[in-house]
Amino acid sequence: MYTVKKKTNCATCKFRPCSLVLDEKQTELLNNNSSEVEIKKKELILRSGVHNSHIIFLKKGYVKEYFSGHSNKTKILQIIKPNSYLGLHSLFGEDINYYSYSALEDAQVCFINIDAFKSIVKESAAFAYELLVYVCKESLYGSFKLISQSQKNTNGRIADLMLYLSESIYNSNQFEMPLTRQEISEIVGVSRENASRVISKFRADKIIQINGKNIKILKTDLLRKISLKG
Repeated sequence: MYTVKKKTNCATCKFRPCSLVLDEKQTELLNNNSSEVEIKKKELILRSGVHNSHIIFLKKGYVKEYFSGHSNKTKILQIIKPNSYLGLHSLFGEDINYYSYSALEDAQVCFINIDAFKSIVKESAAFAYELLVYVCKESLYGSFKLISQSQKNTNGRIADLMLYLSESIYNSNQFEMPLTRQEISEIVGVSRENASRVISKFRADKIIQINGKNIKILKTDLLRKISLKG
């Protein structure tokens, strides 16, 4: 079960608040329709196929976005970092959520009533613009990932994943791998065995260094070449 924390003030939130571009009245509406929740590692935050009642803002922790197909095979779409929204895709479309989200580590989120959120979007052009920019970036990432996986071999896909984690998620050439080997296979779209084989090869070739779950990229330029040729 979720642990609901004491309500926080959106206007003074120490994280980047959703209300950054809102006026006092809009911020108060957001504050009165939000609940901050503690999420444990591996806990499901939002399930696909359910009615959209809330937009979720991720304050702390990392989350995986995924769906399960008709054959019950899981496909991880992306890793979501703090200061991001979950379930935004369905805000003005159908009222059913299409993707599932679960925590890769202990996380902190705000559940925002969807009707209040829509009302604020309609009133604030600046806020609507921020959301449009966010959705466009997500759409571009999804398109690039689809093209990459349709054209690249396993070497190229694993190289892309390492660069994605380093440059888009952690902003560092050293990070703790948030995914299991099975999850790595699900995000790059290859078998677990092939994913493990290429990771071991990258390690043997001293492209990356692995110490438990800790990854250090030693040869970023070579990873880029593998990505391009993959």
